[in-house]
Amino acid sequence: MNQLSWWRGAVIYQVYPRSLLDSNGDGVGDLQGIIAKLGYIASLNVDAIWISPFFKSPMKDFGYDISDYRAIDPLFGTMNDFEELIDKAHELNIKVIIDQVLSHTSDQHQWFIESRKDRVNPKQDWYVWADPKQDGTAPNNWLAIFGGCAWEWEPRRQQYYLHNFLTSQPDLNFHNPDVRAAVLDNVKFWLDKGVDGFRLDAITFCYHDELLRDNPAKPEDKRQGRGFSEDNPYAYQYHYYNNTRPQTVGFIEELRTLIDQYPGVVTLGEVSSEDSLATMAEYTQGEGRLHMAYSFELLTDDFSPSYIRQTVEALEQSIGDGWPCWAIGNHDVQRVASRWGKSHFNADMGKMLNAMLCSLRGSVCSYQGEELGLTEVDISHEQLQDPFGIAFWPMFKGRDGCRTPMPWVHDAPQGGFSEGDTWLPVAASHLPLAVDVQHTDGDSMLNSYRTMLQWRGQYPALVNGDIKFIQSTDSVLLFERRYQGSVMLVGFNFTESHVDIDIQDAQRWAIVGGHNLPSAVLLHEQIQFSPFGCFYAELK
Repeated sequence: MNQLSWWRGAVIYQVYPRSLLDSNGDGVGDLQGIIAKLGYIASLNVDAIWISPFFKSPMKDFGYDISDYRAIDPLFGTMNDFEELIDKAHELNIKVIIDQVLSHTSDQHQWFIESRKDRVNPKQDWYVWADPKQDGTAPNNWLAIFGGCAWEWEPRRQQYYLHNFLTSQPDLNFHNPDVRAAVLDNVKFWLDKGVDGFRLDAITFCYHDELLRDNPAKPEDKRQGRGFSEDNPYAYQYHYYNNTRPQTVGFIEELRTLIDQYPGVVTLGEVSSEDSLATMAEYTQGEGRLHMAYSFELLTDDFSPSYIRQTVEALEQSIGDGWPCWAIGNHDVQRVASRWGKSHFNADMGKMLNAMLCSLRGSVCSYQGEELGLTEVDISHEQLQDPFGIAFWPMFKGRDGCRTPMPWVHDAPQGGFSEGDTWLPVAASHLPLAVDVQHTDGDSMLNSYRTMLQWRGQYPALVNGDIKFIQSTDSVLLFERRYQGSVMLVGFNFTESHVDIDIQDAQRWAIVGGHNLPSAVLLHEQIQFSPFGCFYAELK
């Protein structure tokens, strides 16, 4: 593979550093913990890791509130630890992608501490400040994702500041060229450290409408998506004026100009907008914007062959020469084993889900623990850490249930994650799924994941090919992948029952095995799927 395009079709393993491995007994995972598990990660046959934030932070939003973009938070280690991590990952041929949270900072960042002092300091317009209305209320009706008004009063300036997330996460003013230059300079700092890419958090939130126009109301039947259901007032608006502003494309192009000075470095944008598929297409268009983007379309409760097909086809129709990245789980949503599997999840379903994800056109983000089939953990109110869950309990219990520590050793204290009390509990239900148990079981989800990814890398059609859907029933998703004359027919049974589907000209196809997945066979003019069966065949 061309090293400059290593990311096309890559499988990227998301590491949530707080929960991978604790190396010093304080109950929180750290950089040395990641280093200790790089051999394990390499054994998965993934191409890269994406590490969630480890920068200096008061941890009000667990690292997505950065107070110093160029410093490692002592909770996670030191800069020497990070440099060691980069070196050892590269020795194992693993690329390193880090999070960049560009749209907002912590309220403890020196920029904000200066900006909030008064209206005449050198950083007075580095954040989004606005005067109150005549009656003292907020400048407009914008809402914050974590609940309530998106404006917070600052008595020192007698103004409000914008925060699209927590009140402790003030939004930067990207209309100010000095802000953009400072942000890009921080990105350059990490480029010079040798990182291989950036996952761009909340990239659609960088700009705001300078006229501060009210967002229009959203009809009741449209209030849905990514946890923004009717229990969260954020769902009551179309976020046209505090999200996905047209100027964002210009900043992305500025960022890409910098990135292109470092060959082989990739950008992956997190897209959350009113039409995320259209935004993904826009942000990855041509050679001067993001290399790829992902959204939350496959991170919802919707689970069916027709929904997968509809989502992927909708993006394919608009993305042109852009490149998608797909995920079915991450640190912000309920674990896929529970979200899609519900009561009928088992190892075969988990194998099928991972194989399906890795067979779509695009790159893949695979969240730590998905290779084990980890389920969502029920966190009690007393154990809650996530401010989102604390605000919306009990209707929405937050994101802690998908962030619990990895189980490494089934019979060790804390599952082998830590020698101390852990920041979130190690789930007893996860211990039978621990790495040491699955590693010795040739039929485990873990070993299926390893085998499937190694096998996938041998078929350019699965890594780089175009996609064409053949059919989708209530049970089965069937599509072709094509690349440079090679054609592969791919199918997945989404049910726990045996399913047969008719196929024309069956004799044209030769089944390809060796992937260690639930089976499907080609018999006469039918594909016969076992429960959660996976079908791969090459055109003869």
